[in-house]
Amino acid sequence: MPVLHAPTPSMPSMPAAVSGTAAGLFAAFVGLADRLAEWGRGRVPTVAGRITSALVSPLASPLAPDDYLGLIDPLLSARHPAGRVVAVRPECAGAATLEIRPGRGWAGHRAGQYLPVGVEIDGVRHWRTYSITSPPEAPGRTLTITVKEEPGGRVSPHLVHRTRPGVVLRLGPAQGKFTLPEDPLPPRILMVTAGSGITPVAGMLRTLARRRFPGPAPDVVLLHSASGPDGFLFRAELAGLAARLPWLSVHARYTRTAGRLVPEHMGVLCPDWYDRETWACGPDGLLDALERHWAAAGAGERLRVERFRLAPVLPQGSDASGGRVRFEHSGVEADASASVPLLETGEAAGVAMPYGCRRGVCFGCLVPLVHGRVRDLRTGELHGEPGELIQTCVNGAAGPLALAL
Repeated sequence: MPVLHAPTPSMPSMPAAVSGTAAGLFAAFVGLADRLAEWGRGRVPTVAGRITSALVSPLASPLAPDDYLGLIDPLLSARHPAGRVVAVRPECAGAATLEIRPGRGWAGHRAGQYLPVGVEIDGVRHWRTYSITSPPEAPGRTLTITVKEEPGGRVSPHLVHRTRPGVVLRLGPAQGKFTLPEDPLPPRILMVTAGSGITPVAGMLRTLARRRFPGPAPDVVLLHSASGPDGFLFRAELAGLAARLPWLSVHARYTRTAGRLVPEHMGVLCPDWYDRETWACGPDGLLDALERHWAAAGAGERLRVERFRLAPVLPQGSDASGGRVRFEHSGVEADASASVPLLETGEAAGVAMPYGCRRGVCFGCLVPLVHGRVRDLRTGELHGEPGELIQTCVNGAAGPLALAL
């Protein structure tokens, strides 16, 4: 299958007619944005920094200098990270790997973490999370996500079939604790995956394959379940790694011919499974069975699982059902589902909701919270204090609340 590539621009070039003074001013503006970004992260500014901020802020209001850099090129923004797709590589049926060159705001990742990705479709930005399949690299290097098409989905088919090199995606910070520990690594590791659950583990294995071990390498066993060889993501690459690396063993079980992978198979495929530190990722049914099996063997503390959730994370309790939202300035009230962003709730009720993502500017939807609590639909985290600025495109109602609109 062909691999689609795009040129890899770094900074937008200045027109030939632009003077050296203007180019120097542009470079100074980038440096100024970095200085102000440091202040925004809590660092105390110098006297010069305070004077500079006082001079620039009136010109930049209501946007910060960094926002204007983002309008020139989204990859220049440090506050709202973005990345440009530089290549699209077809994988197995219905899957593709997107190679992305992140911009200034990218802070890096650890192998096994996932990445919130903002994808614009028909003028609306949709956020989804995907595991990072590339090893951590130095700043400025590319990263990869591997997307499996979800039947009936909106975002994954768009990324797999219609995304081309040159497209800009918004990037959230790398998240998740499904990662390998810092040195020393466990001497024996077991990884159990199924379907697209191989993606975070692929990032781990690629990281381990590049590492130079000062002593003995850990003994790593990968057990993967797929529908068949054509549905095994990274099959050829993993087979090559296993042939080259004496410490890695890869075992595949194909459900079309051998049935599903179940915990009872562990004793045959990996006889010492209960003594190994284990990472598992796949469907809930498999992970639930593994948790019961490991607990019954007294090895529950050695098992780490990563679950892919298609629905927002809902906390336990009465606030999981949403609530009544009042828009104070307009006098409008509306019932809000726990899984629907407040931005959509307000628009459906006829409220003129502010937004910026549909114009390519993130955080344009911030609205002060009068009272109540909200839930981050990406993580399930509850938060909300009176006066807090709420990002309405990614937060839902967690009980009755009011917004200053």
